[in-house]
Amino acid sequence: MKRRDLRINTFMMLFLTQFHDEAELENQYELFCEQIENLEESDNAYIHDRVFDIISKLDVIDKEISEKTVDWEISRMAKVDLTILRLAYYEIKFDDDVPENVAINEAVEIAKIYGGDNSPSFVNGVLAKLVK
Repeated sequence: MKRRDLRINTFMMLFLTQFHDEAELENQYELFCEQIENLEESDNAYIHDRVFDIISKLDVIDKEISEKTVDWEISRMAKVDLTILRLAYYEIKFDDDVPENVAINEAVEIAKIYGGDNSPSFVNGVLAKLVK
């Protein structure tokens, strides 16, 4: 699976976690993976590790996002935008294999596909503040 496809599947699963209790997440993950055609074990492991590592760091990630979005409470953000920001922040701060500019560009591209009309500029603006 290409890196972008891995990122999009990670985004999708991370988005779904907002609608389920923590106790259900492993089961929801398995159901999610059943929908992905020809999912290789290495890709499965990558997505799983990434999603659950992000979840384990949500307090830190959300605190940083909240500090950069003074006029926006996390609870009032569009869930798609918040999920994109969480994934991108994780890649910027915790994944040495992803350069900052790539993480930001990919986040904006995901926002263009899955977000609202203002999502790409919102995501880009917040992430620009996070990397300063």
